[in-house]
Amino acid sequence: MYQKYLIIASKKDKAGANITTQLSQFRQNPVLSSMNQNSNFDFYLVEDEIIYTENLDLEKINKYDFIIFASKHKSEKKEKTLSVHAPGNWRSNDLGGEKEKICPASALFQKQIFEKLKNNSEKHHLKDYKITLECTHHGPLINKPCLFIEIGSTENEWTNRKAGFVIAKTISEIINDFKENPYNEIAIGIGGPHYCPNFNKIQLNSNIAISHIIPQYALPLKGEMIKEVLEKTQEEVDFALLDWKGLGNSEQRKQVLEILDKLYVQYKKTSEIDK
Repeated sequence: MYQKYLIIASKKDKAGANITTQLSQFRQNPVLSSMNQNSNFDFYLVEDEIIYTENLDLEKINKYDFIIFASKHKSEKKEKTLSVHAPGNWRSNDLGGEKEKICPASALFQKQIFEKLKNNSEKHHLKDYKITLECTHHGPLINKPCLFIEIGSTENEWTNRKAGFVIAKTISEIINDFKENPYNEIAIGIGGPHYCPNFNKIQLNSNIAISHIIPQYALPLKGEMIKEVLEKTQEEVDFALLDWKGLGNSEQRKQVLEILDKLYVQYKKTSEIDK
């Protein structure tokens, strides 16, 4: 069970500043929190971009159980989004981290924070924002379980006080309420587009908790990618979820199944899951 959380944001990031400012109102006195054996969190504001490992004090980070990166999100379509994803790189490391290396991730934590984000956005009438998972992408590379939670996709959204409040409230609630759930099935995701529409539905409306997601654009799949996901998912993985229509051509689909069979990883298609 995670007890000590660290919230990391860049001083250059207007969304990160928005979220951490809103989150400060939810912070309990650390002394009282430790006396009551409650989970607690600290802030770590970084001078430069947080996607680059070299900008982070890893010794400081390693003193905590779970890391939450509060950040802006950019997209070409400039959609209004609140998003969650695990960090790591399937191919290049142009945006920080290391090539073909991913961070530790908790499927249970990601499921619960995504559910809370969806509920809070509706409760506080945050209209026009899409609540979405993203596939695993960009750095940094750290050795602690972590995730990014982001506001997208322009300065209007990054500085929106209600958007910052919804994410801050979500972070506060997950830190107070997170519980390990032995009844959830644990899955990794393979296929589909960057914003994971099929995985979004499954994460919200099923008993399945999803950790890392490998999108279609990262294919062809390699055995090392699956080994990395199995190793870096904090819980034992029960099966891989395949977005079958988002697995490229027939040759790529065949290759995916061959790799999973070789590694003794069971699989299900997203179309087979009630959602």
